[in-house]
Amino acid sequence: MQGISPGWSLLAHVAVAVIYTTPWDNYLVATGVWTYQAGLVAGITLGWVPLEEYLFFVVQSLVTGLWLIWLARRLDRDPPLKSVPRLYRWLVLATMLALWLAAALSLVLPIQPTRYLALQLVWALPPIALQLAFGLDALFRRWRLAAAAILLPTAYLALADIIPLGAGTWSIAASQSLGWLLLGPLPLEELTFFLLTNTLLGFGMILFMATESLPRAQALSRKLTSRLRR
Repeated sequence: MQGISPGWSLLAHVAVAVIYTTPWDNYLVATGVWTYQAGLVAGITLGWVPLEEYLFFVVQSLVTGLWLIWLARRLDRDPPLKSVPRLYRWLVLATMLALWLAAALSLVLPIQPTRYLALQLVWALPPIALQLAFGLDALFRRWRLAAAAILLPTAYLALADIIPLGAGTWSIAASQSLGWLLLGPLPLEELTFFLLTNTLLGFGMILFMATESLPRAQALSRKLTSRLRR
């Protein structure tokens, strides 16, 4: 891949992860979706969220991003271009929209057990949909890289999360969760969270570094500028 350099791509995603996740995570704590045990954290909070959570935004971005960069040097050998039929593009985006609407509707209706999962989908699906709309073909071209870069960090973070959950460092409100536990104390929503966030990071990093992305972004910018001048 010959797009934006891996280093700049990684730094950009660390910054975006902190900026985009901070309001959402503060809302979760403020509304009691998840809570933390005061005696098990440093006691420094920014808004409603403890310092450790902000550090996690940075650490996850670095772990997934560095893993992807390492993989890209070994798995990505500029695979041949693969076009994605327009019908497939529309089907993918329509599916994303349907999932988002279902999640948003569940937040409007008094369906408490799906609340945490719905908040995740409403928060994460719009940027993922934008990534797919911009570069579904580029991601499909590098599907092996995308799968390895997303799934392995997701599994690692999910397993690592069992430790603080088991210790009571933090917990999810039972009334706002489906209550489906995996491998002991790990809620399904946490696995979903790691999958969604690593998808955002993985897709974003690949698109930043992809050869075809910069010319495409420049063409879109010229087209938008031309329309605004009319």
